[in-house]
Amino acid sequence: MADNSVLVPASSRSLLADSSVLESKIAETSKENLFTGSADADEEMPQVETRVVLVQDAGRNEALLKALETVKIMEVPVIKIRANCPEKSRESLIKSLVNMEIKHPCVTTESVEEYAEADAPEFENVFVISDFQHPTFRYLYKAECRVLGPPIVLFCAQKGEALPFTSRPLYCASMLNLVLCFTGFRKKEELVKLVTLVHHMGGIIRKDFSSKVTHLVACSTHGDKFRVAVSLGTPIMKADWILKAWEKRNELDFCATDEEFKSEFKVSPFQDCILSFLGFSDEERVSMEEMTIMQGGQFLPVGDENCTHLVVEENSVKDLPFEPPKNLYVVKQEWFWGSIQMDARAGETMYLFEKQDSPALKKSVSMLSLNTPSSNRKKRRLKDTLAQITRETDISPFPPRKRPSAEHSLSMGSLLDISNTPESGKSLSDTPKISTKPSKILTPVPQTQSARWQVAMELYQTESNYVDILTTIVQLFQVPLEKEGQVGGPILAPEEIKTIFASIPEILDVHTKIKDDLEKMMIDWAETKSIGEVILCYSKDFVKTYPPFVNFFEMSKETIIKCERLKPRFHAFLKINQSKPECGRQTLVELMIRPVQRLPSVALLLNDLKKHTSEDNPDKTMLEKAIESLKEVMTHINEDKRKTEGQRQIFDVVYEVDGCPANLLSSHRMLVQRVETIALGEDLCDRGEQVTLFLFNDCLEIARKRHKVIGTFKSPHGHTRPPASLKHISLMPLSQIKKVLDIRETEECHNAFALVVRPPTEQANQLFSFQLTTEEPPKVDWLKMLCRHMANTICKADAENLIYTTDPDSLEVNTKDVDSTLSRASRAIKKTSKKVTRAFSFSKTPKRALQRALMVHNTPDARSPGPGAEGFASSRMPSTTSLAHIPSPSMVNLFERKYHTFSRSTTHLI
Repeated sequence: MADNSVLVPASSRSLLADSSVLESKIAETSKENLFTGSADADEEMPQVETRVVLVQDAGRNEALLKALETVKIMEVPVIKIRANCPEKSRESLIKSLVNMEIKHPCVTTESVEEYAEADAPEFENVFVISDFQHPTFRYLYKAECRVLGPPIVLFCAQKGEALPFTSRPLYCASMLNLVLCFTGFRKKEELVKLVTLVHHMGGIIRKDFSSKVTHLVACSTHGDKFRVAVSLGTPIMKADWILKAWEKRNELDFCATDEEFKSEFKVSPFQDCILSFLGFSDEERVSMEEMTIMQGGQFLPVGDENCTHLVVEENSVKDLPFEPPKNLYVVKQEWFWGSIQMDARAGETMYLFEKQDSPALKKSVSMLSLNTPSSNRKKRRLKDTLAQITRETDISPFPPRKRPSAEHSLSMGSLLDISNTPESGKSLSDTPKISTKPSKILTPVPQTQSARWQVAMELYQTESNYVDILTTIVQLFQVPLEKEGQVGGPILAPEEIKTIFASIPEILDVHTKIKDDLEKMMIDWAETKSIGEVILCYSKDFVKTYPPFVNFFEMSKETIIKCERLKPRFHAFLKINQSKPECGRQTLVELMIRPVQRLPSVALLLNDLKKHTSEDNPDKTMLEKAIESLKEVMTHINEDKRKTEGQRQIFDVVYEVDGCPANLLSSHRMLVQRVETIALGEDLCDRGEQVTLFLFNDCLEIARKRHKVIGTFKSPHGHTRPPASLKHISLMPLSQIKKVLDIRETEECHNAFALVVRPPTEQANQLFSFQLTTEEPPKVDWLKMLCRHMANTICKADAENLIYTTDPDSLEVNTKDVDSTLSRASRAIKKTSKKVTRAFSFSKTPKRALQRALMVHNTPDARSPGPGAEGFASSRMPSTTSLAHIPSPSMVNLFERKYHTFSRSTTHLI
């Protein structure tokens, strides 16, 4: 059946001006009703004149004129009328937007009257004006003309989109598609101003709050809208958010939902709240008062009539010291921490504190007294209950638990014994009810069990406790932190969560399987059962799961401490969860250390089990293999941890040294030693400069202290890193160091040494001399360490033969005036001279090339001197600037005589 409908342009603004009809592109159109200006639609639609009118300053905006050359289409509202429907039926009208080509070039004008009056159904004019406060804008607004601001035109050109249609003036896209609701505003003028600005920035306003609202703008923290927004996790903003966003209306890339910008204007959890604290220690109270100020609230002493909330430590306070007024909320401390965690004030009704003599408590006590009319009956019932528990304990194959007080008394030995856990103090009812399975246990266990059975049962119990602890870590901490749609946004970044928990879930999976295997074994116990085989079966899983956790445990602990200090929401999250019974009054850090302790604890129990296993028992051999396997696993973990720490140290060097080569990072490389020195020569840097030597197992990184330190580095995840304090000079393979010179101690030379180096690109040796500035490590130990790694690199066994002892005079090395005032002034003059030379030099001659040219010129028969002589001579070479200004051959001869004298004194040494 043919569609007899026709298309007409929206001739009346009143039809489309309702915000519920065409308030935003998303709300007002659908894929079915959005036409793209095809040929079929053009045949049914009358011709509409479309053009852009630039008003006043907008016509002189070059960027705007260029953007309009890109924008070729605009959205035009149309109405499709169905002929088959009754005229008054709402289904007879289909409101749609059609993308129509802008057929006329843009028009610039100072007066808009002629265009505004011509804004009839056959015209579709878009007026672009820069000032929405100008009288011309008010004239266009009253004439119901279509008005845009320059930023929205630039935005459409950048995105390649059509000029949008809105029923209200649109200046920019800062709040495009945001749905806002207001609460707590009493002044109509203020509310009208805010609503108008939101519309100018592309936002939508809703009178009633619903799940479609993206932001609630609140002037007060009271009211139903506020409570619903908190429960739905909708961001609650201050009015200044809108005002500050309007100030940035001309910034094209600005968005009002940018997290860094938006976080400044969120309503604080304790806004309009005055708190007081009862039952806390002085340290806790001061900390909570500081947190209150940080979260936008105030605090007063207990009993002050101006307080709005009294936060009570319910474990220590049994009764209030005064009768609270009706307008005072008396809440538990969980309300305080929960509000900080949600980043919004939590509802008080869920956290109200009830006194012991409260009506609710009295009612429960009276009901209890009805059920226990006499004390004799209570005694008999208690006696029967104890007898029943005793019988159950005798029948159960599991021995009774230790006292909680004994479990929580930590000692040095507790670090190696996983039985010191909060789960060890659980009541008997919390014990895994293996004995209650009727199909498994057919006969009661005898009263006397063997020593082997008791050790095996202890292994099972500690394994069960360990699994409970890992489950607590995952379910109580990790899962809530990873949960999407958290109220107030994510508490931690994904990278921080991964750093903290590492491979905990994988470890939990392995030990859950071990616990199940041990459980089956203990249910159907026999002395020939092989516990060693169970442990041996999972040794490969230990190697896979434990090293990632143990290696980065210190980093995990540091991340927890740092985030708790810097992120109040995470601090509140820990306060809430660590106070729950599952944690046994232990912190997350204390729980996280359990995997580090577990494998040594299992090894000790297996050794104990081996002692109580007879020689003819087949489990004896399996236990020995299991113990040996655990030792190998722990050795592998320790070795892997050492390598990981070495890799971390290399990364620290890369971050500390500016310009450090990327090839320093290598899987086989480790940092051996770091020493602080002072340069005694002028080859690597100026004499007297502070130089740091990083000795790796196969190379030597040389860096000097930076003269000017840049600002701190901030990663994309917000982690700040201190600025690089060193500047890279050279990365020297140890194979290039030919000899290590131990310079004798004299009055004018102390703690000095030198390296004879032959780079592959050079034909001569070079001499680099240094002075150690610290007593640790001693010079002798440092040089032996350096030579040992040199020998390993070049595959030599005689590391001691690489050290040579020499006098400082033979090398012309002196440490007496290296740090004097005159020396520092000389270095400052040289630096200034270098800067001036670089500033006025247009063609710089490479220093090394100039040195080689001069050495060839000074050598008889134009031949290069011996390798040792040239190396030492080049180490005493003047700077490029001084060589370039040698005035006469006499100076060259002087330098030549000095060179030959110095080379004779060093050739014998080499």
